[in-house]
Amino acid sequence: MRRIHVQAEVLPTRRDFLRGCAAAIAATALPVAGRATERDADAALLTRPIPSTGERLPVIGLGTNAYSVTDPADFASRQAVVARLLELGARVIDTARAYGDSELVIGRILADLKARDRVFLATKTPMDGPLADPAAIVAETFRRLGTETVDLLQIHNMHGIDELMPTFRKLKDERRIRYLGATTSRDEQYPALLAALRAHPLDFVQVDYSIANRNAAAEVLPLAADRGVAVLVNMPFGGRRDGNLLRKLAERPLPPWAKEIGADSWAEILLKYVVSHPAITCAIPGTTSVRNVEINLRAARGPLPDAAMRRRMEDDWDALET
Repeated sequence: MRRIHVQAEVLPTRRDFLRGCAAAIAATALPVAGRATERDADAALLTRPIPSTGERLPVIGLGTNAYSVTDPADFASRQAVVARLLELGARVIDTARAYGDSELVIGRILADLKARDRVFLATKTPMDGPLADPAAIVAETFRRLGTETVDLLQIHNMHGIDELMPTFRKLKDERRIRYLGATTSRDEQYPALLAALRAHPLDFVQVDYSIANRNAAAEVLPLAADRGVAVLVNMPFGGRRDGNLLRKLAERPLPPWAKEIGADSWAEILLKYVVSHPAITCAIPGTTSVRNVEINLRAARGPLPDAAMRRRMEDDWDALET
């Protein structure tokens, strides 16, 4: 249930936030390092609840910024990824109008697989351009995805949140949209995102967060947790500022503590770090490879880093960067 504040808004103190983190970890009952002695590859995917409803989502999903394709072979490879994602128990798929024809491709894939009812489908509004007709913008979203409803509609990079929100709230009341969100992948937009968290009834925010870019943890993640708002993470393998972390790490051996968190690859280490933060609901790494989606979803099984392990991971990364 979303918390209602009757006093003046203040950001939580560090002590308050850490106390909330500990409570969140206990409430979600996710395994942590030190509580599991071996990895169970057949275990169910770890899940976290959407705070506003309690609906649970697997902690790893799929980003589709590279799904705007027309070649039949490219389409088939992406359909195979979605099919495997669902087969392995995941269901969050995130797309956007800004990703070329990715919405059209995802809509066709879900139709071909007859899988719409098995997917938590998230998309985003245009990240620039006119906003005079919000209803038409949403109608085009439904058309491109080939669906009558969207699980999560997000305002992309904060473009037009005040103009679009009244229409979106009406559509949510009509059950055409299940959840409302706002996104950014730019640190300089955090002040606007913080303001939106306070001003609007958001169910989700989406941010850039990785072991190399932990800036969202300063204010955005604590406020989202305090407001009872779910968090999706884009670019958990690095973004515009830090580049592709997997490429940077490709030739490096795994650290000796990797097995303590059940990780057999750098991808699993990076994802387990992200989703072990108690404010994070789901990370949505982009991939067009069945092998990579299988690796990514291993991060949603077995132990996750506890607070001490997270600090160790951060210290090792910071030492690596200096």
